[in-house]
Amino acid sequence: MFYTQNRATQRTFLANAWQKFIDKKALDPLENQLTQVIEMHPEYQQLINDVESDYFPEQGEVNPFLHINLHLSLREQLSINQPIGIRKYYQQILNTTKNPHEAEHKMMECIAKMIFSSQKNNMPMDYQAYIRCLQTQFD
Repeated sequence: MFYTQNRATQRTFLANAWQKFIDKKALDPLENQLTQVIEMHPEYQQLINDVESDYFPEQGEVNPFLHINLHLSLREQLSINQPIGIRKYYQQILNTTKNPHEAEHKMMECIAKMIFSSQKNNMPMDYQAYIRCLQTQFD
């Protein structure tokens, strides 16, 4: 259910998971992953319930829903080592940053660039560009 193109459905799922966490209710594995990310971001915890808000990066705003989903996407990539070698890049970036959360953020910048470029140019995701971006994180 979480992997949908419907923004309202995704955001509501995330808000409901966070509320279940606050209420100390049982979480399914995906909800548990989401709440772990939200816990790392206290600046987003109050925003999660506002599923209707728009965020404008060009005005310096960070979309907390997108940010949380990028964490989740990266963790999925790492769990299955796709694209191939992603774990190696994570480890190299982690060796530089010495902080798992910071390492994820550096990698998420590259994911965001790949997604933005794909959407802007109406092209498939360029995983080679993604890998090149990751390589620059520890060069």
